[in-house]
Amino acid sequence: MLLISAAQGETLTGIVVGVSDGDTITVLDAERQQHKIRLSGIDAPEKAQPFGQRSKENLSRLVFNKEVAVEWTKRDRYTRIVGKVMVQPSNCPTCGKTLDAGHAQITVGLAWWYRKYANEQTLQDRGRYDSDELEAKARRVGLWRDIDPMPPWDWRHR
Repeated sequence: MLLISAAQGETLTGIVVGVSDGDTITVLDAERQQHKIRLSGIDAPEKAQPFGQRSKENLSRLVFNKEVAVEWTKRDRYTRIVGKVMVQPSNCPTCGKTLDAGHAQITVGLAWWYRKYANEQTLQDRGRYDSDELEAKARRVGLWRDIDPMPPWDWRHR
């Protein structure tokens, strides 16, 4: 397992071998150990929710079978690593892992910015996630096509 200690946490690298939904993946590290990863900063529609399947499909297109770097500082109550998932953009074979998969989900309207946990993000990421969610709403892309999409945190409690 490649875990690199960083000033604010750790970095896990590996290949994405599973995508559970629009904000949860499984990463296989170099030692062949699997890690459940919850993308930080976002909350995607649940599977049975409108746009749930599309969100999962989009995240799969971005990360499945690709090497990722997961920058993380905590685990959630289900013991999943909660982290920022960085991957090489598919349209740039010479780029490094410069695409933030969670942010990409927001820009296409397939996840909400999870403001409840904004304090766990850098100021730069907070600003990007916020402004790009507002832009996705304004363009009415993805889940923002619905008149009043229900956030997953409300869906789970109904």
